[in-house]
Amino acid sequence: MEPQYLGSNALVVFTLDGGRYALPLSSVKRVIPAIEITPLPQAPGITLGVINIRREILPVVNIRKRFRLPEREIDLGDQLILGHTSRRSVAMVVDTVSGVMEAPNERVVIPDKIAPNLRYIEGVVKLEDGIVLIHDLDKFLSLEEEQDLDAALKSRGI
Repeated sequence: MEPQYLGSNALVVFTLDGGRYALPLSSVKRVIPAIEITPLPQAPGITLGVINIRREILPVVNIRKRFRLPEREIDLGDQLILGHTSRRSVAMVVDTVSGVMEAPNERVVIPDKIAPNLRYIEGVVKLEDGIVLIHDLDKFLSLEEEQDLDAALKSRGI
């Protein structure tokens, strides 16, 4: 996918099990190759563990579990999306990051028009070769998961 004009609807597109998903570019710091994840005892089930990136400890959230996709071991070809919510920085393991695309407003559908109560979906982009689900990273962790993650990090002195 060729990078295009990066306006307010700029999206980082990634794949999981052949499905295409996206995050707003504004919530993504960078993408790196997969690295070893250290388990974090007492963390919520949505958390795979933590990584150390330039002396910053980031929780790694299990995006597969959240999307109800089959679990699998992390592969050397996987990538980590380093992003941020309004409350914290996080990492997510994805199969591949295919690039950055501009989503014209006329191609973005509000999720309520498709199905109500899609908690993590910010929108759907209709493309000629399929759709891309845009996820809201701020809604990815529930309040309870946030609190459990904070407690687990504090218990480890992080």
